[in-house]
Amino acid sequence: MVIQNKAADEIGKLNHLTQMPEKTGGGNSDMRFHVALTATDAIYSQWQSRIMYYWYKKVKDMPRSDMGKFTRILHSGKADNLMDEIPSFVVDPLPEGLDRGYIVLNRPWAFVQWLEKATIEEEYILMAEPDHIFVKPLPNLAQGNHPAGFPFFYIKPAEHEKIIRKFYPEEMGPVTNVDPIGNSPVIIKKYLLEEISPTWLNVSLRMKDDHETDKQFGWVLEMYAYAVASALHGVRHKLRKDFMLQPPWDPEVGKRFILHYTYGCDYNLKGELTYGKIGEWRFDKRSYLNGPPPKNLSLPPPGVPESVVRLVKMVNEATANIPGWDTVTRG
Repeated sequence: MVIQNKAADEIGKLNHLTQMPEKTGGGNSDMRFHVALTATDAIYSQWQSRIMYYWYKKVKDMPRSDMGKFTRILHSGKADNLMDEIPSFVVDPLPEGLDRGYIVLNRPWAFVQWLEKATIEEEYILMAEPDHIFVKPLPNLAQGNHPAGFPFFYIKPAEHEKIIRKFYPEEMGPVTNVDPIGNSPVIIKKYLLEEISPTWLNVSLRMKDDHETDKQFGWVLEMYAYAVASALHGVRHKLRKDFMLQPPWDPEVGKRFILHYTYGCDYNLKGELTYGKIGEWRFDKRSYLNGPPPKNLSLPPPGVPESVVRLVKMVNEATANIPGWDTVTRG
């Protein structure tokens, strides 16, 4: 690991990190949270970050919002061409080869560095991702020392008890103490995240080093690592299904706050989902690995769920209003 950082001498040492941090402060009525997303300087990450920041600015000061300042934590190790457009903080990536091609291992390391080096005024932090769009102003969903998290249907600690016990020993309590969440979206007190982040990094690296765990968890390994790290600190999250929707599986926006467009949306011209098969109409962020989506994307055919229509309209609004959309994020 990188030397001269508090995480450096904690790799593989979890025993002294397993107690819940002591409660600090109290009586602070300011519920504003800092919006923080980790990102790279790849074009694919850049155009998503630009859309995310556009909608953050639009809803930030609306009624019922507790949204504070914004930081893109750039873990490419150097500044990029969006520094003047998006408030950004540059941190180092993991040493070469340590992520073994699993780039999201840089996420906990990025938070460790940012929390140690940056000046963060807010008492709370929202951990977000570039492919998040704020569909409405977001209030602080956390309850004191209980962070708010989104329950993912595919994070099932109880079904993987044998693996979880490698990192969350029986003396710590039942496996059900490990929440079915990832690190994002989560609204959490800053001091709790400062305590959890080194553990999250350590657990992520240990999981990646364990062949059985790596094979079983795959691309959600780092999500499990955050859930385990939180449990090691005795931190339980308030599970909020209204935190986020994920089209095409969630057909309506409803009362939810964040739209997460991680899944491809494929439909035939009858408005029928053809998931797993490229549709006659589609929107998939992976179609734009080497350049941003064009302005004025075609709307879905009739019959497609409202959430997908809303997604395309929000992308179109952002791309129509972000200066230099067609040039800034092209390599």
